Amino acid sequence: MGHSSLLSFFPLLLLFISAVTATVTVGDELSSDPLIRQVVSEEETTADPLLNVDHHFTLFKSKFGKTYGTQEEHDFRKSIFKSNLRRAKRHQLLDPTAEHGVTKFSDLTSSEFRRTYLGLKKPLKFPADANKAPILPTSNLPENFDWREKGAVTPVKDQGSCGSCWSFSTTGALEGSHFLQTGELVSLSEQQLVDCDHECDPAERNACDAGCNGGLMNNAFEYILKAGGVQKESDYPYKGIDGTCHFDKSKIAASVSNFSVVSTDEDQIQANLVTYGPLAIGINAAWMQTYIGKVSCPYICSKNRMDHGVLLVGYGSSGYAPLRFKEKPYWIIKNSWGADWGEDGYYMLCSGYNACGMDTMVSAVVSTNT
Repeated sequence: MGHSSLLSFFPLLLLFISAVTATVTVGDELSSDPLIRQVVSEEETTADPLLNVDHHFTLFKSKFGKTYGTQEEHDFRKSIFKSNLRRAKRHQLLDPTAEHGVTKFSDLTSSEFRRTYLGLKKPLKFPADANKAPILPTSNLPENFDWREKGAVTPVKDQGSCGSCWSFSTTGALEGSHFLQTGELVSLSEQQLVDCDHECDPAERNACDAGCNGGLMNNAFEYILKAGGVQKESDYPYKGIDGTCHFDKSKIAASVSNFSVVSTDEDQIQANLVTYGPLAIGINAAWMQTYIGKVSCPYICSKNRMDHGVLLVGYGSSGYAPLRFKEKPYWIIKNSWGADWGEDGYYMLCSGYNACGMDTMVSAVVSTNT
């Protein structure tokens, strides 16, 4: 090939390389989009997820074993599923460091989800005799900390269709403290709290623990103090429905020495977490119905409308973020919706902002050495 021919061929080669590079770049952007990865198959990456409702509803039913009694119910749930695809897409735009999409709750309306899977009792008040945690030093806190790595956290549990999140938050904190006191990790009974705990805040007549209809973690700690303790999960297994109390005091596995309200300062929350074990906290669960993974840091999330009780087990100095976002420090939160939700049952929530009110209602508990 002559010199003039090479000169005429070179621009065509550059054009070809540019076209290929552009195609790969677009493909990479699509494959890195969390919503598209979740609700659109690879061969459909250029399509809008809302155009594939039939396909994805079929996958959803298969993955989560969903069946419906009538065709009317099926069609109704499908319409809700379609609405939740739109909602997940909105959540992805407003919470871009997390991954939102189809979850096992995608066939539920927002009100159904709140009524069935949340359950933090309102008004949000602490018992009048709750102690305030002392101020702890914060200068030598580890950069990253996770009680799961130290053996203080039981496997993720599932509250089922019962608003008993508060009981799982309570037992999780006591399980961790009991481990710190004894070196033994014991799974404790949420069902005992659901059946037997009707403790009320003396200052708030309506703030009473009410099984599947909700409760408060500090009320539950107060109940455990008065009852003498909690049985093992194996001795008083979880059923996920309100039942008759059959607490056996001779089978107590862990008990409460005292509990305290932790300062809303996030350094103090870290210090109490490291010192006393996993902490019982309340959060606003508005973004959790569509949450799949990574670090959630929504642009808007009310700090005054906590409706879900969870367990704070650790924190990290920097979590995943797309290239256009700075990596964020985050909290590691154990949930009670089973390991098939979120990050194997966990919620990663950005720290430093009181995101979703997570530092508003924090409690530490100390187990007796039994």
